[in-house]
Amino acid sequence: MDLGIKGKWALVCASSKGLGKGCAQALVQEGVNVVMTARGTEALEAAAAELRALGLAEVRSVAGDITTEAGRAAALAACPQVDILINNAGGPPPGDFHQWTREDWIKAVDANMLTPIELIKATVDGMIARRFGRIVNITSSSVKAPIDVLGLSNGARSGLTGFVAGVARKTVVHNVTINNLLPGAFDTDRIRKTLEASAKDRGVSIDAALEARVKAIPAGRLGTPDEFGAACAFLCSARASYITGQNWLLDGGAYPGTF
Repeated sequence: MDLGIKGKWALVCASSKGLGKGCAQALVQEGVNVVMTARGTEALEAAAAELRALGLAEVRSVAGDITTEAGRAAALAACPQVDILINNAGGPPPGDFHQWTREDWIKAVDANMLTPIELIKATVDGMIARRFGRIVNITSSSVKAPIDVLGLSNGARSGLTGFVAGVARKTVVHNVTINNLLPGAFDTDRIRKTLEASAKDRGVSIDAALEARVKAIPAGRLGTPDEFGAACAFLCSARASYITGQNWLLDGGAYPGTF
């Protein structure tokens, strides 16, 4: 299927590895020019070089913290126009809510709610003027079913979800859609950190925690960044213009609800 987005420009945040990289790669494979961001220069440049080697589109890299005003400005300046925006940032650390301070909460909300909102605000009017725009926010399955040790993430990402639910209904008439992708357990560094916290809390090994997690997934495995990226690319496509304000759960069937 031709997704109809060849030649578009995309800003993909936190894309040096994991799910962000999976999204960037899938877009490049569709001929989309991509600006990649990440805090770590070495990992970012390695990932960008890998995607440039595909020879399918232009790939630019901007090292910096997307959760800061300076980081956002640098990323936006590197992108001639943002037709596609993939909001993504490292999730807050796991832990016990008794130990979190006000500063911890503010940091989580700033990174996982306010940063995406600022980037949407900076790009959506241009998308509307051009009559094309796709915004995808990488959130978490915890928006549907809270994860005990990820309270900071549960709260911040749920706030973003509520904001998107309203705005997405206003932009779609201009062919600008806004959706959220909710990853469950994927084979990334993030799941390793979560499993470490869970294993410590339960007094078991990380391998035992991983085995228990996989057993709870009907698919019987962790997801891969490649398949996550493929779902993202479709939501960004010209074919997905009738999908907006949705929360797509990618979790191998782990969520037990009917709705």
